[in-house]
Amino acid sequence: MDYTIRECKAADLDTLVVLCAKHADYERATYEARGKKEKLNDALFSDNQKLYGIVAEVAGEVIGYATYTFDFSTWEAQKFIYLDCLYLEAAYRNFGIGQALMEKVIEIGQTQNCINMQWQTPDFNEKAIRFYKRIGGIGKEKVRFTLPI
Repeated sequence: MDYTIRECKAADLDTLVVLCAKHADYERATYEARGKKEKLNDALFSDNQKLYGIVAEVAGEVIGYATYTFDFSTWEAQKFIYLDCLYLEAAYRNFGIGQALMEKVIEIGQTQNCINMQWQTPDFNEKAIRFYKRIGGIGKEKVRFTLPI
């Protein structure tokens, strides 16, 4: 299958919001699309950029995305790249596109002198866990907490 991995553009935001909703549904999470386009536009494209993104495109249609940030590890005393989201439409899985997205984020981390890439997935997402292990990911048993502020 022919596909392209490229940087996310502002013109992709409507599709990105739809893909985020599908991603949330896949992970059994709630998602409210209202206002997300504007907030993602600010996070991805403002002078105070907080989020970075790439998309996978097939025949001119965005069919998946990966977003990432840069963070700092106290224990390592070095910068790392954090893969916030990775999602592909179901019809485009198992063609190597997810791996290509991962490899692109890894490449970006390397160019930014990051010590590693970190990410998470729900413990019930067995297909993703198998994929991440197959490409060399090492799982750590932790419980993630969220505290509204």
